[in-house]
Amino acid sequence: MPEGRLFIGTKMYSSWSLRGWLAVRLAGLEVEEVVIPLAGGATAAVKAATPAGMVPYLEHRGARIWESLAIIEYCAEQHPALWPADPAARAAARSIAAEMHAGFRGLRMAMPMTILNRFPGARRTPEALADIARIETIWQEALLESGGPFLFGDSLTGADIMFAPVACRFLTWQPALSATSLAYVEALRAHPLMRRWYTEAAAEPAEWRLPKYETAELA
Repeated sequence: MPEGRLFIGTKMYSSWSLRGWLAVRLAGLEVEEVVIPLAGGATAAVKAATPAGMVPYLEHRGARIWESLAIIEYCAEQHPALWPADPAARAAARSIAAEMHAGFRGLRMAMPMTILNRFPGARRTPEALADIARIETIWQEALLESGGPFLFGDSLTGADIMFAPVACRFLTWQPALSATSLAYVEALRAHPLMRRWYTEAAAEPAEWRLPKYETAELA
C-alpha cells in the first residue's frame, strides 16, 4: 500500500520534478506518483494540489515536503546514502547542490529541459556559456577527487540529483563539453532510474507537448 503521494509535472519538461522523483526512488519510498501536465508555469491543477503551487511535492507518512532540496534531505533521513558518508565530502556535495538550486539562471533560460528533442549547438548565449563553464569546473573537481563515475563515487548522491536535469539539457542542446563532462553526462543518462524517466516521458500523451519547448528558436 502506498504511504503517500509524489506530485510531479510533465516528465518531458519538468527539471525540478526529476530531482524530487530521483530522491524518492533512490530512497525507496512507497508513494503513489501523480503527474500533472504543465503549461509553462503554475496551473490551477498544480496550485490546487501543492502548498506552494509548484512541483515536486511529497506527502509521506504524515510529512508534507516541497522544494527539491527539502525533499532530498527528507529522503536522506530515510536513506542516508543520498549524501556521502565522509563529512568533508558531504559538505562539498551539499554546497554544490545548493549552488545548483540557487543559480545558473542563464542556462535555465536559454536551454530549458525538453528531453525528447535534440537541438545541437543552439541557444549558446553568453550567459548560458558562462554557467556551463562554472558547471564543468564543479564537475571536474568533484570527479577528480572521487574518481567517478558520479560526482562523489560509485552511486548517486543529492549532488548528482540536483545536476541530473543539467545533463538532460546538455543531451538536448549539446554545447561543447570536455571529455570528463561528456562521460559524466553519459553515466547519468545510463543510470536505470534515468532510463526509466526517459521511457516514461516518451510515453506521455502528445497533447501534453508545449510548443515553446519544442523549438530551438529563442522567444
